[in-house]
Amino acid sequence: MKIFALNYRECDDQGCGHYYASRGSRKHMGVDMACLPGTQVGSPVKGQVTKIGWPYAGEPDIRYVQVVAEGYQFRVFYVEPSVAVGDWVELNESIGTSQQLESMTRGGTQHVHFEILDKHGAHIDPTPVVIALRGTLRTGVIL
Repeated sequence: MKIFALNYRECDDQGCGHYYASRGSRKHMGVDMACLPGTQVGSPVKGQVTKIGWPYAGEPDIRYVQVVAEGYQFRVFYVEPSVAVGDWVELNESIGTSQQLESMTRGGTQHVHFEILDKHGAHIDPTPVVIALRGTLRTGVIL
């Protein structure tokens, strides 16, 4: 599934899914895309898988996949990876399936989290990227 084709996660009992939404003492540094567990998740870019990570120390089963392109780090969280570090992937090539988040969401929406870090490691708003890629759905052009 093209990650940019998924619906945004609306506000729910666990907060809102838009960039920079309040998370108590911190801010949400990505966008959440609603999907059912087990949904195939495609790479948001053409690039190299450089990390399969664990975002939470207390949740060893929760994973993310990082794909690097042009020095930018594109991370998709809550994915059971089907790729390995060092793999090269195309735009929309499957990188895994969305994970069950029941233990984390407690009344929230099942989703994947998408974030981008720039060449200096600072988070940037991924919303314009999602909007631009959604435009390719209307024109039939795949970047």
